[in-house]
Amino acid sequence: MEDRIELAVSLFKEGYNCSQSVVAAFADMYGFTREQALRMSASFGGGIGRMRQTCGAACGLFLVAGLETGCTEGSNREGKEANYKLVQQLAQEFKQRNGSLICAQLLGLDKSAPTPATPEARTAEYYKKRPCVKMVEEAARIWVEYLENKNKNNI
Repeated sequence: MEDRIELAVSLFKEGYNCSQSVVAAFADMYGFTREQALRMSASFGGGIGRMRQTCGAACGLFLVAGLETGCTEGSNREGKEANYKLVQQLAQEFKQRNGSLICAQLLGLDKSAPTPATPEARTAEYYKKRPCVKMVEEAARIWVEYLENKNKNNI
């Protein structure tokens, strides 16, 4: 499963946003093509549409949690509860490891300042000043750990 973490990081370095990188690294496990994964997670990069809200890597983590445990019946309260409980646990773990779930805080930005919709060019300087690679790696690692623990407990 370490290869999934490496794939997520590699995708980010190829230019995909943080959410896309996490979701696409696991998409095939849930019957999705890379293109489908990239499209479904495209809007969550940059803290959701580059608004610097919830970290896109965390959003990607929550998207794969939905693919794993999301219920498909509107009346399934137990299924919703199980999914929400998992998302809350994942969010807590992400926050514990990284200090926040909020993109602006993770980037050390003044959230009151507007952010343009145009993403920055991926240069060496970009990677030096942004912790995004680490966020992608941590989100993918948290998911791998979840899956490994789940498999251990089902044996």
